[in-house]
Amino acid sequence: MVDEKYISRIVESVIQNIDVVADKNLKGVFDTMEEALEAVSKAYVQYKSYTVEQREKMIAEIRRLTLEEAEEMAKLGVEETGMGRVSDKIIKHQLVANKTPGTEDLEPKVKTGDQGLTLVEMAPFGVIGSITPSTNPSETVICNSIGMIAGGNAVVFNPHPNAKNIANYAVDLVNRGILAAGGPENLVVSVKNPTMETSNIMVKSPLVRMLVATGGPGVVKMLLSSGKKAIGAGAGNPPVIVDDTADIEKAASDIVKGSSFDNNLPCIAEKECFVLNSVADELIAGMQKSGAYLLKGADVDRLLKVALVEKDGKFGINKKWVGKDARLFLKELGIDADPRLIICETDEMHPFVQVEMMMPILPIVRVANIEDAIMMAVKAEHGNRHSAHIHSKNVDRLTAFARAVETTIFVKNAPSYAGIGAGGEGHTTFTIAGPTGEGLTSARSFTRQRRCVMADGLHIV
Repeated sequence: MVDEKYISRIVESVIQNIDVVADKNLKGVFDTMEEALEAVSKAYVQYKSYTVEQREKMIAEIRRLTLEEAEEMAKLGVEETGMGRVSDKIIKHQLVANKTPGTEDLEPKVKTGDQGLTLVEMAPFGVIGSITPSTNPSETVICNSIGMIAGGNAVVFNPHPNAKNIANYAVDLVNRGILAAGGPENLVVSVKNPTMETSNIMVKSPLVRMLVATGGPGVVKMLLSSGKKAIGAGAGNPPVIVDDTADIEKAASDIVKGSSFDNNLPCIAEKECFVLNSVADELIAGMQKSGAYLLKGADVDRLLKVALVEKDGKFGINKKWVGKDARLFLKELGIDADPRLIICETDEMHPFVQVEMMMPILPIVRVANIEDAIMMAVKAEHGNRHSAHIHSKNVDRLTAFARAVETTIFVKNAPSYAGIGAGGEGHTTFTIAGPTGEGLTSARSFTRQRRCVMADGLHIV
């Protein structure tokens, strides 16, 4: 018999969360894109007079609120999108709050000589238009907001329609932080119901001086053809290689942690594994000890029919399964288990290897040697130049793979998320701009160089 109190708690929770994100008084969220653009343009004019110190006070308050409301945003994100894991999304929000660079990322340069002094400073573009994904909705809004306002800009967001509520919750949070620190109203804005039409209005508006998008190749192509400065974070299909010099027990644990994190939604996560045959059995056993479930035989074919769809001989993702828990896939197959990750052995051309699924499913391919592993991994990455990973203690092999794959992020002997500062050095971002070359974006990515020259004078030697 179903527990009526349990049902009541669920209903109450859902109603409360709907009330929060449907609140008509969300700060910075407008009915139309035109209204949002008008408001953010006025805010930018005001913001020009604010000092770097004032910017940093606003950012500090945004960080505080993000940490304070990380759990709430994680829950709302999973409820609205049906993707990911609450515990992992909490970590992602904490990462954004703690490791997104602020104004310290802006580094002026000075050149002096007999002819005088030249100062180069990083200046704002103005109003930036940003398109955000459903996979990391609130994380991307907050991360982009911190970097963009650190650079002196204002921001207008067009969130993914399937994550509009949680994205707009984040917009409200950012504005609350800005206002609490004495900043201008509507420095960061969005629309209640984002669509392709609102996106087009934003992209074409003369008020928007720069465009930033986190999404698939279609979105990036649209931005690059806009005639404006554009930063595009495109698709990836990150491979991971394990050779016979690796610490296999650690590699197994790291790969399960990275590949299963937030149910494989991050674009940097390990999507396919190539392992030397001599250590394959040990690696697979280690993965099982670390929380992975090994699927075999006909069950792999059955899983394929759940996770992917075939049309005209080509496979694509079944969108309703993106970011779902591994246990739900197994339940669909009639298997009662609750692992973090499903693993299975396949050949290199299997759809699980070649298609970026963003599901907690990791295909494992046995290879004869490191040369074959690198060749197959580069092929599976499809030239996206996004992320790649390897577990090896052989420097020559590490170097050979890095040179061959040419990815923006290359992680050695760690979980994939070390590449964005979680357990690794360096800052974090959820806008990894491989296609346009900015890499892991930060405040300086959203600025332009301005040069001030004084000829003669101003010398003390």
